[in-house]
Amino acid sequence: MEHDGQLELYAAVADQLKEAHTRVRALQVPEGVRMALTRKLLVITAAAKHDVAEATRRLERFIADLDAGRFPEEER
Repeated sequence: MEHDGQLELYAAVADQLKEAHTRVRALQVPEGVRMALTRKLLVITAAAKHDVAEATRRLERFIADLDAGRFPEEER
């Protein structure tokens, strides 16, 4: 049973990551900002492979920042 719950959690995180990537691509921001946001999402994706609970927390913070319009500095 616990294995099923873990799979559901992975699926939920995967869906949230996919939505976050879609939102980042649609943002009207400089390319450097978009690259920084995408890099953060890639780090969260990698973390999900090792600790899905921590990745979920990171993703929630990322989405909250996105919703609030808090973006990282533009990469050069």
